[in-house]
Amino acid sequence: MRLAAGALRAWRQRFDFGGRDVAAWFPGHMAKGLRQMKESLRKVDCLIEVHDARIPFSGRNPAFQESLGIRPHLLVLNKMDLADLTHKAVIPLITDLVSSSQRYQRAENVEYCIMVIGVPNVGKSSLINSMRRLHLKKGKASRVGGEPGITKAVLTRIQVSERPLMYLLDTPGVLAPRIESVEAGMKLALCGAIRDHLVGEGIMADYLLYTLNKQQQFSYVERYGLGEPSDDIESVLKRVALKLGKTHKVKVLTGTGDVNVIAPDYPAAAYELLRTFRKGELGQVLLD
Repeated sequence: MRLAAGALRAWRQRFDFGGRDVAAWFPGHMAKGLRQMKESLRKVDCLIEVHDARIPFSGRNPAFQESLGIRPHLLVLNKMDLADLTHKAVIPLITDLVSSSQRYQRAENVEYCIMVIGVPNVGKSSLINSMRRLHLKKGKASRVGGEPGITKAVLTRIQVSERPLMYLLDTPGVLAPRIESVEAGMKLALCGAIRDHLVGEGIMADYLLYTLNKQQQFSYVERYGLGEPSDDIESVLKRVALKLGKTHKVKVLTGTGDVNVIAPDYPAAAYELLRTFRKGELGQVLLD
């Protein structure tokens, strides 16, 4: 949904992050996972780095290139339309890339071994499972989920193809120890690469609203029954909460005693807005 030219208004031209600093979020399993990746490199022909297509330039971990860059590297932008995956072109790309590169100690191996890397929750396990379905007609071998941290260790090899014989290694998502900017961190959080509570659902919902308005993506207006687009996150979340019945009782002190009133549940409404965006129900949105 877009507005006619005459109905356009002045939206915020910049987002106020309120003096927030970039938080480091590098749990022990991430450091352990990166160490395991380095130790497994001698068994690997090629790296597939999976990243979210909504943030093609933000949040990629430079440590991958610095630590693992001795192997050929293929970047796959996932979630192009937030639909089912097919990835028919991935295996031919890998075989071409490996055949044109030095395989070092692996020249005599007939099978390909590929390590799948990326920041959390960009669909690494989904890529592996979809390739198994496509080429082997088999079910999933890696757990998937809608939040970061599902895969916490480098797993055993998972076969994804018979001809050519190819195995993939699933790995835990690893963020950079220091994210380059507050805005990059916010984009990673919106895409689910950082747990919501570490950033705050309220400011994430506000940044999402800022982005939707800036890009004239107004599908939220019709979805939640707003009369018109709004740049005020409190009024938008109030409408979301009331429309979806996300309310709670609060006690208000008055001159005649305590009174229970029904109030919007703003955190629940913010989470609903984020969840709807992540499912693609607010349209295709490029955050970069």
